[in-house]
Amino acid sequence: MNFDLTSEQAMIKRTIKEFAEEEVAPGAIERDRTKEFPAEIFRKLGELGMLGLPFPEEYGGAGADTVSFAIVTEELSKACASTGITYSAHISLGGAPINLFGTEEQKQKYLTPICTGESLGAFGLTEPNAGSDAGGTQTTAVEDNGEFVINGSKCFITNASYAKHLALTAITGEKDGIKEISAVIVPTDAPGFTVIDNYEKMGLNASNTTELVLDDVRVPVEHLLGKKGEGFKQFLITLDGGRIGIGAMAVGVAQAAYEKALQYAQERKQFGKPISKFQAIQFKLADMAMKIELARNMVYKAAWLKDQGRPFSKEASMCKLYASEIAMEVADQAVQVHGGYGYMKEYEVERYMRDAKLLEIGEGTSEVQRMVIARLIGC
Repeated sequence: MNFDLTSEQAMIKRTIKEFAEEEVAPGAIERDRTKEFPAEIFRKLGELGMLGLPFPEEYGGAGADTVSFAIVTEELSKACASTGITYSAHISLGGAPINLFGTEEQKQKYLTPICTGESLGAFGLTEPNAGSDAGGTQTTAVEDNGEFVINGSKCFITNASYAKHLALTAITGEKDGIKEISAVIVPTDAPGFTVIDNYEKMGLNASNTTELVLDDVRVPVEHLLGKKGEGFKQFLITLDGGRIGIGAMAVGVAQAAYEKALQYAQERKQFGKPISKFQAIQFKLADMAMKIELARNMVYKAAWLKDQGRPFSKEASMCKLYASEIAMEVADQAVQVHGGYGYMKEYEVERYMRDAKLLEIGEGTSEVQRMVIARLIGC
């Protein structure tokens, strides 16, 4: 069993680590305060060839693997979780479904601009009444003279303000009382398509989270992604890959919180010695280090299984569930180690705590992950 990164993975890690430390981390506190989207960072990521990282070279991608995607997501999230979630959604929710289910023509037209950074990737799934119950989709796409007429709304959609097009789920019919859900690619500048960016969030403030409103939006039926009626299956497959991204994000946030806590504990003196010499603090730091290592191994295993073309749904849910919960735990303990200073924004650990919470909710709550795992182990 070889745990070493390949030479290509190691090179990607060195490149993105340096980029994250020099370009992403310095402005993270200010972006959290001002809610400014990191547009310039993504322009530079495009120049580095990171925006199409795991996609085929013929569409402008880099042809790298899922482990490399996890590495990049972790390093970006360690520096700034808003940047990390933007990147993860761009790849796993925006580009992946088009790469997996699109026709050659659709890939050339819609995946290529995602790989080059001309458009950020986004995916329209969640609705006001269809969160964990994604099958409760109410958005409709009715065929009319060779076009889909789409009506409905989506909420909590990442990156849509910076996407030129996105795939979204809609009801295209009904059979035996069961909704026929399909995925359709829709340009965001289509008449009747409105993107609203006015959420006030707890964390991840520099990421773009939007509401989509579709009022008689018309697109050609050729915009159907994959087969009609297979949208539900497609987004389940898409979310499996996305959960690896959330797991990698969580590892990055946890690593950042742990490193801040360790550094602070080594420098902060109480009762005449660094607080890192007190067993109460040592045990907290030891638990943090152990859980982060376990989470990272779980993320890499899920990514490796995906790259091998083997089943990875269970491992993706496990890594997302465990990593997101330990990210929240580690961030909480990092605030505790800092004491009163942990409550202050300049020390950053409170931001990690706010950012980490979404990871237990997005792309399937912890409760949904436990349902998925239970089903896959035969319960």
